[in-house]
Amino acid sequence: MRQREFEELVAEAARADVTGWGFSWLAGRASEERPPWGYARLIAARMAQAHTALDVDTGGGEVLAEIPTPPPLLVATEAWPPNVAVARRTLRRLGACVVWVGAGPVLPFQEGSFDLVTSRHPIDTCWPEIARVLRPGGVYLSQQIGAGSMRELSEAILGPLPPAATRHPRQAVAAARAAGLTVVRLEEATLRATFHDIGALVWFLRKVVWTVPGFTVEAYRPQLAALHERIRAEGPFVAHARRFLIEAHRPAPGHTFG
Repeated sequence: MRQREFEELVAEAARADVTGWGFSWLAGRASEERPPWGYARLIAARMAQAHTALDVDTGGGEVLAEIPTPPPLLVATEAWPPNVAVARRTLRRLGACVVWVGAGPVLPFQEGSFDLVTSRHPIDTCWPEIARVLRPGGVYLSQQIGAGSMRELSEAILGPLPPAATRHPRQAVAAARAAGLTVVRLEEATLRATFHDIGALVWFLRKVVWTVPGFTVEAYRPQLAALHERIRAEGPFVAHARRFLIEAHRPAPGHTFG
């Protein structure tokens, strides 16, 4: 019976759609605490003030779609082709233009094109490009994944790992400053994530691909089976997500946007 339950939960999660950047599939099966700064509220307020805005790595546009008042010109970029179609449908009501950018770091926009650039959980932040496309006085506001996020889950699949070498907030601050930006805000949070069944874990690993790079069910079936038994014996699997909020401005004499 346990083996049948395991196979059914895993098969269901392996079939489920993971395009876009929404997590509604996990409703009732997993939960994660929210950062205290309220990213959606912050970008909604900034978007309402902006004239030209860019959202980088928009996913399926789910977070950006929550803003009530879009700027006159709103652009979003996305690198994963399946997400581009989702984002174009999701953001149609805002009048946003969704641009596929491929895997490279270059943003296909002229220098000084935007007075606001946002990004929630970017894959990587190319700070020189962010600085280039911001107009003088413009603002970059981003919620990013911190070092060692969901480490407990990564190690449950991969075994013990060395300390995280990237995604430290101090690295982001140094890179922003090196690109000529002024960092005006930095906040960090550690957030409890709870998974109630193995299907939730499988779906999460398929979607959040950096947790276990190259994850497939078949490659890690023994580890998944062990996690299934652990959840049955001990209750929900708990890991901790790490996030930080960073705000940086492109300096302009006598003026700062926002």
